[in-house]
Amino acid sequence: MGADELAELIEDCPVLYHMAAAGSWPSIRRHGLWGTNALLDLFEVAAKDRRAIEARRSASVVIRHPRLGEATIRDQKPMSDRSLRACLEDGLRPADWYALLNARAFFSLTRTRLLRMLNAGSYRREAHDVIEVDTASLVSAHGPDITLCAINSGFAQRRAVPRGRSTFLSIADYPYAEWRAKRSRGERVVELAVSPGVPDISLHARRVVRMRGDCEVETLWSRG
Repeated sequence: MGADELAELIEDCPVLYHMAAAGSWPSIRRHGLWGTNALLDLFEVAAKDRRAIEARRSASVVIRHPRLGEATIRDQKPMSDRSLRACLEDGLRPADWYALLNARAFFSLTRTRLLRMLNAGSYRREAHDVIEVDTASLVSAHGPDITLCAINSGFAQRRAVPRGRSTFLSIADYPYAEWRAKRSRGERVVELAVSPGVPDISLHARRVVRMRGDCEVETLWSRG
């Protein structure tokens, strides 16, 4: 992706969205937004306890720390080992795919994608803290740590989209022109991820809202 293409992407998707468990924002604001591995490191979770968390999670997991408080690591219900074995390429195993996901903090690029997640399965009955992030600000500060993805990497059920080592690509390596020819604006990149996370997330956040499905219940925080 060249500079002009990146500028187009930012113009089309000026806001990024991260869906966190309800009540998560105060901790995220203080300690940063981290992928699963980095969060387990931060909370000093013992190796014997983290193995099950780093594998497929059939339910969300709450971890606790005497000084940092608690954090929720989201479930991975939309995936299964069986489906992953059918769609993984490059010799990857399901455990390898979970490792790739656990190394990143993920953002959706459109509100449409966000709402799709908020209304999926059991999530539609739950409240969530949704962090709205300025795309240009995040890319400027964390560009080298960002990867882009053309699929929903956390979804793998029947007829799952093939995926492999090249599913997550740097900004420079992402084939934006190819996806521009195939997809409309807002769909040329499906996910933006930062590895291992965003320690200064509060500097890039625009607004944080409590949502349940399509409904904005309350504004938890707003810049200025």
